Amino acid sequence: MAEIKRASKRELFGWAMFDFANSSYTTVIITVVFCIIFPRIIVGDGPEYRLGNLLWSTALSISYLMVILSIPFFGAIMDYTGAKKKFLFGSYIITVMATAALYFVHPGDILLAMLLIVLSNIGFSYSESFVSSFLPGLGPPEDLGKISGYAWGLGYFGGLISTAIVIFGFHADVYTIDNFTNLRWVGPVTGLFFLIAAIPTFLWVKDRTVSRPLPKNKNYFVVGMKRLKKTFIDIRDYRDLMVLLASFFFAYSGLSIVISFAFIYGDQVVKWSTTTQILMFVITQFTAAGGALLFGILQDKWKAKQTFILTLMLWVVTVSLIYGVAQVTAFVNSVTGASFLEEHVYLVTGSIAGLGLGSTQSACRTMVGLFSPDTKAGEFFGLWSFTGRLSAIVGLMGLGLLQTLLGLQKAILICSIFFLISVIIVLFVDEERGKMFARKHAGD
Repeated sequence: MAEIKRASKRELFGWAMFDFANSSYTTVIITVVFCIIFPRIIVGDGPEYRLGNLLWSTALSISYLMVILSIPFFGAIMDYTGAKKKFLFGSYIITVMATAALYFVHPGDILLAMLLIVLSNIGFSYSESFVSSFLPGLGPPEDLGKISGYAWGLGYFGGLISTAIVIFGFHADVYTIDNFTNLRWVGPVTGLFFLIAAIPTFLWVKDRTVSRPLPKNKNYFVVGMKRLKKTFIDIRDYRDLMVLLASFFFAYSGLSIVISFAFIYGDQVVKWSTTTQILMFVITQFTAAGGALLFGILQDKWKAKQTFILTLMLWVVTVSLIYGVAQVTAFVNSVTGASFLEEHVYLVTGSIAGLGLGSTQSACRTMVGLFSPDTKAGEFFGLWSFTGRLSAIVGLMGLGLLQTLLGLQKAILICSIFFLISVIIVLFVDEERGKMFARKHAGD
């Protein structure tokens, strides 16, 4: 197998810019702004918003279900046709258009809002998998951690800038009916940001997959299904990749809750002020970017597996602190004699948690790249996306149902359980064996 050379700085920057671009969607729509607009304004079932929270979980879960039913198939066709950039472009356009169409959603338009969230999140999920499949060709194995971490870190600055635009340019931090004229611009502005910021990816990233001719009397559907069947058979031989995906299943079950409900939790349980909400967003973007870059470097020096475990343990601790934020605040005040509010402690805890926000996913993405032969990168990253989306359904619907019975504060503890299970499973991954097996089957 010929050694893979590191891509040019321009190409690496172009690849990383897609993380920069798509973070506008995850940050503004899923994590910070529209996730609060939906239960508060579109559904409007305050004061606890249990129905709004459940419908939010349901919309995201439906989108993930659609993805898991199709992404491995698309990954197989993508590898066969050598059309990674075309598939990436299609998913990117779906996300941009569906996100921009949120402009037409008004209070009470619950089904329309859910439909557009489903479509936009399907496009985003496809694009995340498709762009990740380029990673194994961007450099030698020892550089993939830094490359992945660099891109993920840059992504948080995309989220920071796009959210700053909607908050300071359109007052998207005022969640009232009176301000709805401004709030409806959240979708179009986010879609436009994604549209423009991803252009360098399509200009500078090379598609190194070799196209294969279509067999006689066959179509792409038949070819895709045949390759997909072979992938599911072959993956049984990739023992460490299978164990890793099992671990990632539980890790992302917890992460999907954090990503989708952290700001909802702050709004509904902690009842933070607008100032604290903005501070949380700004600080976590910097800590998440720093964590992705720091842990990315650590991955290449200390191995991705150990880095992955470290980030998971960080999550166990921080989720426990978030659950007990009232008790922690009282303890801190009794020891220091200060008069901190719960929102202050939640801010500090959330900022620390930000260190693991991107690094957990980046470390897993790196290991998938290390364990994937070059000819199966699209298919295996499709399975990675499949696993992540299936786990998101379990996490989000689990939380959605639990919070209707127990309330959001108690239900959040399910995250710690998911992270602990993930740690136990990943202990059985042999990173060196996984890399060796991928090299052995390169070019198959």
